[in-house]
Amino acid sequence: MEPERTEHHKAAARAVFAVWNGDDLRRLEELVASDVVHHDPYDAHATQGLAGMKKTIEANRRAFPDMHITVDDQLAEGDRVATRWHATMTHDGDLMDTPATGQRVTITGITIDRLEDGKIVEAWRNMDTLALLQQIGAIQPADGS
Repeated sequence: MEPERTEHHKAAARAVFAVWNGDDLRRLEELVASDVVHHDPYDAHATQGLAGMKKTIEANRRAFPDMHITVDDQLAEGDRVATRWHATMTHDGDLMDTPATGQRVTITGITIDRLEDGKIVEAWRNMDTLALLQQIGAIQPADGS
């Protein structure tokens, strides 16, 4: 892949993280296909395309209004971009069945995006959901601490 296209794909993936961080949700329309396929077993809206992605971001913003995602590494090859990231945030709103705790949390993850014609058409996200749920007290660590 030519370097210019590789950099465009990486920039598109970073721009989606900027939307998670608070940029206007309408910006996703230029970055993500309306029928995007999102592979994330913990995302209740994963099968709903771009509209579902917006719902997921809105729900996370309500639970973690100060969420900030930092891109740690990116690799691109062909039509795919892999991004390793971490997020810091405060649990100031309900998340699933867990009321706000005010707990400051950190989570790590990796997202792989596949692009066609400059837009993300498919994405795989894997993050440490277990650590997040433990940090907000939704589940107890195995050692009981």
